Amino acid sequence: MLRFILIAVAAILLTIGLVKLVDKYIPSKFKPVLNIALWILIAFLGYQTYVSVYTPILFNKEKNKRYAKVIKNLIDIRDSELAFKQVNGKFTDSFDELVKFVETAEFTITQRRDSVVIDQELTKRYGVDTTKDIVIIDTLGFVPVKDSLFKNSTRYKTMMNVPVGKPGEKFQLQAGFLRQNDINIPVFEASVKKDVILFDQDRDMVVQENQVVSVDGVNGDALKVGSMNEVKTIGNWPKTYGANE
Repeated sequence: MLRFILIAVAAILLTIGLVKLVDKYIPSKFKPVLNIALWILIAFLGYQTYVSVYTPILFNKEKNKRYAKVIKNLIDIRDSELAFKQVNGKFTDSFDELVKFVETAEFTITQRRDSVVIDQELTKRYGVDTTKDIVIIDTLGFVPVKDSLFKNSTRYKTMMNVPVGKPGEKFQLQAGFLRQNDINIPVFEASVKKDVILFDQDRDMVVQENQVVSVDGVNGDALKVGSMNEVKTIGNWPKTYGANE
């Protein structure tokens, strides 16, 4: 942004200087030609100033639109991974396996209820009826994962494809375990580089975007959800783009 501001200021100062120079030092017979050249230069500098100021505005508008589409896919990937873990106890790093799971797997619907029964051991030991509290889990039925997460939509079949930016790109998907307190905790991460999302945009603006560190921006050089280094399943985008949890 600083580069664009400096260009704008320099253009304005140069224009003012040229006007004063022509008016004060150039002979009258040369002024018509120089005036034409000056107006052409002023028009060119004005256009450059406009582009310099407006480029970040256009870039941010396009960036936000593309990020929003990418985030929708990342949310679908996360929801599918969480469902996969609920059924299988771990995450997967294969989109083929994840899609097949969504198409074929079912959630088990259960109901927990408290109950009181005779404690046979204590009753036998003390010779009087002794009870104990237990929790009974009843299976009520099964619900297809696809219906629960996507209803009638088939977008899960293409959730691995980056929907904007460089054609033909796919999200990177990793999964594994993180060791904490002698326990292996399942983790996953789905990500895509900003360079892929913004590959056809102004290069200087993309470089700046890759270096963003801000509470209202997407920090780092990628959009991602989950982490291979932390136990979390949130995305790295601010809530201005939608819920990241």
